[in-house]
Amino acid sequence: MTSGRSTTGSSSPAKKATARAASPTSAPRSLARKASVAEVGEVGDAPGSSTPAYVVKEGEDPWTTAEIDAIRTRIESDMASLRAEVSDAEREVAALMRQSGDGAGDDQADAGSMTLEREQEMSLANNAREMLDQGQHALDRLANGSYGTCESCGQAIGKLRLEAAPRATLCVPCKSKQERR
Repeated sequence: MTSGRSTTGSSSPAKKATARAASPTSAPRSLARKASVAEVGEVGDAPGSSTPAYVVKEGEDPWTTAEIDAIRTRIESDMASLRAEVSDAEREVAALMRQSGDGAGDDQADAGSMTLEREQEMSLANNAREMLDQGQHALDRLANGSYGTCESCGQAIGKLRLEAAPRATLCVPCKSKQERR
């Protein structure tokens, strides 16, 4: 395993070359660069394992196979619940659409109320779809070994953050910057 100190600024070309030279030759170039930022190791430290390596913050233990499996299971479970929510919301919207055509004698307040309900259901369905996309993206990142790496700065996100929010793609500082915009 390779370890190093975390930096927030960009590294000089010499430091990047040193990090690449010190990394294992079988590691992808992107992981070799991150090796100077955080500890990288095979999940479960199984020799010859085909499981991708995941970046962790300095001072954190490497991801274990059990931890990765628990996160994958949680994401998949959340996605199953979200699919059910989307399906329910779509049925509700369809029912509200049918009802909106039946009201020959409805007044404006009834029509407005139905429109509000329909928009709320559509908003819930769209939110659930977005979370499904985020879940699929997290599963893809688990599969390709980029899980745990901030998509903005390339630093480690941190195990505690990922255990609390497994779909997170940004570290806390980058997420804070995004929310301030």
